[in-house]
Amino acid sequence: MDSADLEILRILQNDARITNRDLAASVGLAPSTCLDRVARLRESGVITGNRLRVNPSALGRPIQAFLSLRVHHSHTMLRSTAEHIRALPETRALYHLAGVDDFLVLVAAADVADLQRLVVDEFTTRPEVTQVQTMLVFEEWEGGPLLPPQEHREAD
Repeated sequence: MDSADLEILRILQNDARITNRDLAASVGLAPSTCLDRVARLRESGVITGNRLRVNPSALGRPIQAFLSLRVHHSHTMLRSTAEHIRALPETRALYHLAGVDDFLVLVAAADVADLQRLVVDEFTTRPEVTQVQTMLVFEEWEGGPLLPPQEHREAD
């Protein structure tokens, strides 16, 4: 990856809807060259998709929380727990962790009562779940574009 590829990644992470023509102009490449570079970044797995971000509040789910879960350890149990959590409409993100907790789940609920129902009905009643800790999200900020570690150090 050269500096042009890194600049393409930085721009696309801030605006994935930018036209190829505008992207090429921003990076200083011909549109065909820019298109080829983006295609190569996709084929190599650096770019893994274009995802739409939605505002949970606009969809009637203004309460967001992280749930940290501890579960009984077995490969089958972990997989079935993850599948259950991923299938819940309230789940926004799911992380399998190393450390004291096994999963971290970001959920969006309609209100506090809905969050309580979710925690009690979908998590604490499952036999493999031994502990649930709920942390309400007050505010969310996005980080900057993700670049390789070496590039980040050079920018400092």
